[in-house]
Amino acid sequence: MKRLQLENHEFEGSNSFYLLEGDGEVALVDTGVSTPDVKRQFDEKLEECGVDVGDVDHVFLTHWHADHVGLAGYVQEESGASVRIHEEDAPLVEQDEATRGAMEEKQRSVLEDWGMPDDKKENLLAFITSNSAIQGVAPDTERFEDGDSWEVAGVELEAVHSPGHTAGLTSFAMLDENEAFTGDALLPVYTPNVGGADVRVEKPLERYVETLFRLADRDFDRAYPGHRDPIDEPTERAVEIIEHHRERSARVVDVLSEEGACDAWETGAHLFGELQGIHILHGPGESYAHLEHMERHGVVSSYRDDEEGTIKYELEDEDALEGCIPPTDEY
Repeated sequence: MKRLQLENHEFEGSNSFYLLEGDGEVALVDTGVSTPDVKRQFDEKLEECGVDVGDVDHVFLTHWHADHVGLAGYVQEESGASVRIHEEDAPLVEQDEATRGAMEEKQRSVLEDWGMPDDKKENLLAFITSNSAIQGVAPDTERFEDGDSWEVAGVELEAVHSPGHTAGLTSFAMLDENEAFTGDALLPVYTPNVGGADVRVEKPLERYVETLFRLADRDFDRAYPGHRDPIDEPTERAVEIIEHHRERSARVVDVLSEEGACDAWETGAHLFGELQGIHILHGPGESYAHLEHMERHGVVSSYRDDEEGTIKYELEDEDALEGCIPPTDEY
């Protein structure tokens, strides 16, 4: 297995894709954004490994975001490779108009609920529109479910559904090695966004915390993420991110205690400050994920502000915060 890195200017600066070779087959886990520069890098990285894009037999995609799927259609056009994606993310990878339209409608609705100012909304929509082409050519996909497995390129892979960041995000466990490709479910330096990265996800923080516990329970020896370097202690990293979200929830409580009722945008402004690019979506989205989670646990309550048209949250029972996220003591 080889880890190959691509530089891009659209998202987090670089992302990783992975090359598997064996038993006369070639497989990839993820690709990169569909821009001329990244496509050139992609071809060069494969060539350095003695592989032509036309040699690829299988592509496994962790989730629908462009920095992971943008070149999948190109690979399929050149090689006829199968492209596999979890059933919940497949319609977006296939660029199904109805699914994309429903998500855009949902985005517009939540941006209003979150209280995003008009100028920031315009900046965000301009950013999304200007980067729409990086999704690339839509591939034909083969859909899978949690627990499906394949023997490809000398490796046995198992799909480990890992939602939160997106609805269909999936890690791929390499069963013979007790290692996993985790996409953006588990990252080594920063924490994956929940709430804004895929507005289709119901109960985003709850689902993501469940994912982190699931990955911790698998106790992989190593994880290969979608960005930056491999993670040598995946269980420890999963626990760190759980604890990060526990601390983030406490910070949200502090904001409401100090400022009074806030919508998701106001909360995010206190947590993250000024935001640009896609983070205009991610900041209030993360705030919403925590506020929504704490509301279901009785920490906060919400009401619609008729004057502003946003959903405001106010502190209800700070003591209930203790039960929001399960303990990690056993790890």
